[in-house]
Amino acid sequence: MANSQNFLQLAWSAIKGKEQDYTTLGIKHSIVLLAIPMILEMLMESLFAIVDIFFVGRLGSNALATVGLTESVLMIIYAVGMGISIAATALVSRRVGEKNYREAGSITFQLIVTGLGLSLLMGGLATFFAAETLTLMGATPEVVAEGLAYARIIFAGNVAIILLFLINGAFRGAGQPHLAMRALWLANGANIVLDPLLIFGIGSIDGLGLAGAAWATTIGRSLGVVYQLYHLFNGRHLLKITGDNLVISFKVMYRILRLSSGGVGQYLIDSASWILLTRIIAEFGSNALAAYTIAFRVIIFTLLPAWGLSSAAATLVGQNLGARKAKRAELAVWLTARYNMVFMAAVTLVFILFGEHLSSFFTHDAEVVTIATEALQIITLGYIFFGLGMVMVQAFNGAGDTRTPALINIVVLWLIEIPLAYTLALYLDMAYTGVFIAIACCHSLHALVSWWLFRRGTWKQVKV
Repeated sequence: MANSQNFLQLAWSAIKGKEQDYTTLGIKHSIVLLAIPMILEMLMESLFAIVDIFFVGRLGSNALATVGLTESVLMIIYAVGMGISIAATALVSRRVGEKNYREAGSITFQLIVTGLGLSLLMGGLATFFAAETLTLMGATPEVVAEGLAYARIIFAGNVAIILLFLINGAFRGAGQPHLAMRALWLANGANIVLDPLLIFGIGSIDGLGLAGAAWATTIGRSLGVVYQLYHLFNGRHLLKITGDNLVISFKVMYRILRLSSGGVGQYLIDSASWILLTRIIAEFGSNALAAYTIAFRVIIFTLLPAWGLSSAAATLVGQNLGARKAKRAELAVWLTARYNMVFMAAVTLVFILFGEHLSSFFTHDAEVVTIATEALQIITLGYIFFGLGMVMVQAFNGAGDTRTPALINIVVLWLIEIPLAYTLALYLDMAYTGVFIAIACCHSLHALVSWWLFRRGTWKQVKV
């Protein structure tokens, strides 16, 4: 009973957001204080996808297929945002560990400037070529006609996506995950309210259909960014941007781009592999694509909380390396990995037992439910390994070693997973089942390779 009360008090402290020195606080307490708001942050991020797919599913299979195809391309933008976010966490956590708070603020400002420039470039190109992109991904003329407005709005609104990711990365690096969590609470709350209103309308006001879902998501994320900027500039927190920080430094921006290139690379490689897998699934019709979209969203809903727990390892590694406590950083990684694997084992059991019920929540099409259920039950067979691999990757990233995960992604996801999925699905006539098997096997292999390389310890010598 006493242990339960202590945990609840610790959890409440994590949600309230008291700033701590994570280079001296007990490791188990540090993991809980960092992980709980990070998990809640990731749950809010995944809830974006679940809410959208819930309402969009009422518009039919073409609408679901549009969201799936757009999301696949959008993963490239996510990759850039996550890559810069990795740089933000590594750089800010290292400076905070060194107690160099002014430099942490300067780096955060340079991160924002860099993210703005990249997002405007990517958003412009993606919006202009939206129709061609959907067609290239295998969309039928009907899907392009119905979903073009949705894709253009989502692509144009990528500035909010990039800023939300990278500023939250800076907050996590500074040991302020409660601010990142609250930003996504605000963003997701707005999305939940706006989604049904803008899609279906209210009273005599007509809805915007699929385009309404895009507007709801974009507006919600933008509100989250406004909240982030307020807390960066109000001067009340450990991580803050003051007038002294508002000087553009191309030298610092170069450091950011160099460090984030590995992070961007690993997520681009990962995203490209998912895009190619989606393209293979598209060969088997709109129902298969719709089912894969549903399964993918449900999987992300559970992977992102696990990724949130893994992010605690990144902060602890970065801050403790900054404080020259490498052994403490390594111990934090092993403890976090243990907790994450237990969580993923529980999720695996839920999907095996209740996969059909979860799938039918999003659509009433019997064929779509059957395929989505199969996807959930096969892919999650590798979930325990996924839990280990995510922590190892985040530990590398927190140390600033972004190249190692990128190289692992190239070998496992491109040289093994894509050929294996193509062979099983098309040459051995296993159809979409072959893709699901390839995902489960290769992501498990990815985790084992990451674990082996982490044990070598070269990440402890990385300078950022």
